[in-house]
Amino acid sequence: MLLLLLPLPLLLLLLLLLLLLLLLLLLLLLLLLLLLLLLLLLLLLLLLLLLLLLLLLLLLLLLLLLLLLLLLLLLLLLLLLLLLLLLLQLLYYYHYYYYYYYYYYYYYYYYYYYYYYYYYYYYYYYYYYYYYYYYYYYIFETTVPNKLLLRQIVVLHKFYFRTHMLLLLLLPLPLLLLLLLLLLLLLLLLLLLLLLLLHI
Repeated sequence: MLLLLLPLPLLLLLLLLLLLLLLLLLLLLLLLLLLLLLLLLLLLLLLLLLLLLLLLLLLLLLLLLLLLLLLLLLLLLLLLLLLLLLLLQLLYYYHYYYYYYYYYYYYYYYYYYYYYYYYYYYYYYYYYYYYYYYYYYYIFETTVPNKLLLRQIVVLHKFYFRTHMLLLLLLPLPLLLLLLLLLLLLLLLLLLLLLLLLHI
């Protein structure tokens, strides 16, 4: 009986060893599981970081797009303001020059004709009295008026007066010719533009 019970401690020891091995294996498995869990957590964290980075990039892109849109809107507003300013300036200068051009134009011609009207008025009466002066002078000198000579003098002075009047009336002719030349140049430019457009 004692002999049979001798290997019992050995068996117990073996069992203990086996249990220890099993425990070690279990611990290793647990460690592996923990490592796997940690790796999974790290992967999840990385994924979250990537998602955050993507979101940040998207936000940055959206901000850039918004900034670009704002810049475009500002540029358009500036262009519109510039166009409005140019238009107002053109209208102002057009109105200014148009008004003052016609104002001085009529002012000039009003005083021009006014001056020459009175000039010829007095001029005419000056020669009127001049003719009568010579007429009475010849009467006084000869007691018979030299009608032929007086008639010649009157005709000559009338001719001079009329030609001078005609010349004064033709004074604005160069301006009219210049306007006609400008109109012709404009017509030629329009024709050239039409030809270019047709050619294109």
